[in-house]
Amino acid sequence: GMVSNWTKIPPPLFKKVVIVLIDALRDDFVFGSKGKQFMPYITQVVEKGTSYSFIAEAKPPTVTMPRIKALMTGSIPGFIDVVVNLNSPALLDDNLIWQAKTAGKRIIFYGDDTWVKLFPKHFVEYDGTTSFFVSDFTEVDDNVTRHLDRVLKREDWDLLILHYLGLDHIGHMTGPNSPLVGPKLREMDNILKKIHISLLSKEEASLPNLLVVCGDHGMSETGSHGGSSEGEVHTPLLFISSAFGRRSGPLAQPEHVQQTDLASTLAIGLGLPISRNSVGNLILPIVGGKTLREQLRFVHLNGFQLSRLLQQNTPAYEKDPGYEHFKTAEKSHGNWIKLYLEGNNSEILLNLGKKVLKQYLEALKTLSSSLSKQVAQYDMYSMMVGTVIIMEVLLLLLLSVPKALSKRAEFEVPLSPPLFSLLFYLMCLLLCAVHVIVCTSAESLCYFCSMSWLTAVGVMMLISALICGILSAIAKIFENSRLPPKNPTVSSSNWSEIDVLILAGTIGHVLSLGASSFIEEEHQTWYFLINTLCLMLCQELCRNYFLLKECDPQHSTNVKHNFDSIGETSECKNIDIPAASNSKLGKATLSSEFLKGSEKWISVATPWIILICCRVLRSLNQTGVQWAHRPDFGHWLTSSEHKSELSFLAAVSLLMIFFLVQRRCSLVSKIAMALGLLGVYSYRAAIGNVIFPWQHGGKDISKGITEARFVYVFVLGIVFTGSKDLLKSQVISADSSMKSTGLWEVYNGLVLLAALLFRPHNLPVLVFCLLIQTMMTKYIWRPLKFDAAQITIMHYWFGQAFFYFQGNSNGIATVDVSAGFVGLDSYVEIPAIFLTAFATYAGPLLWAIHLLCYLSSEVSR
Repeated sequence: GMVSNWTKIPPPLFKKVVIVLIDALRDDFVFGSKGKQFMPYITQVVEKGTSYSFIAEAKPPTVTMPRIKALMTGSIPGFIDVVVNLNSPALLDDNLIWQAKTAGKRIIFYGDDTWVKLFPKHFVEYDGTTSFFVSDFTEVDDNVTRHLDRVLKREDWDLLILHYLGLDHIGHMTGPNSPLVGPKLREMDNILKKIHISLLSKEEASLPNLLVVCGDHGMSETGSHGGSSEGEVHTPLLFISSAFGRRSGPLAQPEHVQQTDLASTLAIGLGLPISRNSVGNLILPIVGGKTLREQLRFVHLNGFQLSRLLQQNTPAYEKDPGYEHFKTAEKSHGNWIKLYLEGNNSEILLNLGKKVLKQYLEALKTLSSSLSKQVAQYDMYSMMVGTVIIMEVLLLLLLSVPKALSKRAEFEVPLSPPLFSLLFYLMCLLLCAVHVIVCTSAESLCYFCSMSWLTAVGVMMLISALICGILSAIAKIFENSRLPPKNPTVSSSNWSEIDVLILAGTIGHVLSLGASSFIEEEHQTWYFLINTLCLMLCQELCRNYFLLKECDPQHSTNVKHNFDSIGETSECKNIDIPAASNSKLGKATLSSEFLKGSEKWISVATPWIILICCRVLRSLNQTGVQWAHRPDFGHWLTSSEHKSELSFLAAVSLLMIFFLVQRRCSLVSKIAMALGLLGVYSYRAAIGNVIFPWQHGGKDISKGITEARFVYVFVLGIVFTGSKDLLKSQVISADSSMKSTGLWEVYNGLVLLAALLFRPHNLPVLVFCLLIQTMMTKYIWRPLKFDAAQITIMHYWFGQAFFYFQGNSNGIATVDVSAGFVGLDSYVEIPAIFLTAFATYAGPLLWAIHLLCYLSSEVSR
């Protein structure tokens, strides 16, 4: 006992370790009712066996690659890893796999190929499966299990890692309440039973084996992940080994630990150094069977590693409460060791040891908390450069807006004069000098500094050109303001209430994005704005139809003229009031003739019908952060008990879509649209979302590849027909009606694509989108003769609102990844990205294309 062993790593506690990572395994899948029903063996081991169970809390972003990094390094990855998740580079941070390989341990891996990308050349044997083909539920797991029997019989490995993806794919495609979840959990239970029995049969007296069962993240109520809801961040963490005592009393609620704690715990268990950047704490019950001296040794190692990490990241580390607690515990530990070496075995020694252990655990908790807060190091210089470019482009666009909305609709950016000015070259030199100073003085290499000098100079030239362009545009505005107006009788101060609302609403929304809570609940802003807009439109309609006899020129939007008749408007604006009244009365007579009798009442009722539609859509999908967990009509429809109701709703929705779009289609496109929508229902029936009326027994569920491709043929056919008409109108004859027809055909093709990609419960969103567009066009925009700028902003507002009506939010968890694999039998990157993006932004995109179609059809204005 006289020679210090403090520089040596403690010996391993387990001989073989098997880590089974089940992707998207939520805590309630093991500890809840589903676990009892579908995972009987694991439930028995948890309740009565030799195991310790915990709920591991993952930090967002809850996507696979950052979670694997957290599990193996003990560090907290950043949000950039969400992007890197698509194509993971090799992990260069100190990690458990590298430490195990360096220590000579033989590692075998089967499962998600993200591990192979993160840890190349670390495994003595591996077989990777692609993680992005989410419509594969079975083969992706069978490719892992097929190796099991052979590997479990062998003795030439120390660490076996299995990563199962099937449950995650089921979640993405059908959600956590899908009937497919139960059989998959039962399959996992049987696999874990086989591994556990095999490990027990091969155990030696010297060292026991360890089975670790965990999830990388959970899944939300819609089956996605990436956000921070309880279902996404809480995953089960089970340690099963004969080294642990059998449970005697009733099972208490599993204790909460951090996901990063696994790296430190496994490092101690395998006799390896704890990873340098780990912020995790040792999970003490795992080493609870060891002597008090060994336990104190383990927590001291963990505390020493965390204090070293704190010293590297914090200049004033000595004042940190965690560091102070650790030093206090270390002194107490030294005193305890002295007493222990003197051979004192009294109760006092035991109590003092427990007190020291408690001090260490408090210190570890505080140190870990301090480090977790400091872990986000931002590349401020690169961020500032990007922000400057964005702000310059925005300012240039804003300065160009008046010209773009003028009669000639020009968009002019004055770039050529600035490029030959002295200011441009001076700015370039100044910015290059700043770049050199920042990059040579920065301690940590930032992204922008790591770029080639040619690229950096190009960026500096862009910034300089934009600054000069802005100054040139401002100078032009001042010059024009000094010139005498061509027609001094024109007054541009005649703003309607609608103009004030859309300007105040748009600016107010932009300002609201300065607060994170408004970003999290942005849907509330849009819902409020479109409701207010509907009420304002109702007021305008009532004023136009019922207060028209008063002929008040200030209170009628009906007399607004399009951009082509500005001269006519100028002549009318400053004449006497009676003359103006007569002019407006003439126009009013024309308008009232346009909408007679019942149509007038339908027009007045339109804003109220739109308000009702929006209220129904709000109930369909809960979104945002604070209330996303609340039940909604969408969850009710997607539950397995209400498949008949969902099937009926989907069928009615598809019929409504056909009815709303067919009037603008040619005969061939009508037939294609009808067959395409029938194919959409057939696809959803094939994958088990809906049922046909004659379908009673359980039908085999397929991937629906044939049905989906059948629909794609019609989508491409309709879009091709529209594109052909567009080209004809541009090249052969300048026929505006042909151009308008072509645009409507393209629009209808994209509506069919959206119908295919939307989940069945979301089809009413598409129906209401088309219904609102039709009603607004016929009963509001045309009768009230709104100008292009007003109609554009109204389209923008409704497009943004429909983004949230789909169930989307500003969190990545609501992105429906399954849409990217409709009709694909393997992972193909470009189509998958396009389809996912289209399905996510279908609302804003359809409104933007409808705007093009509407403006192109208004050739008379």
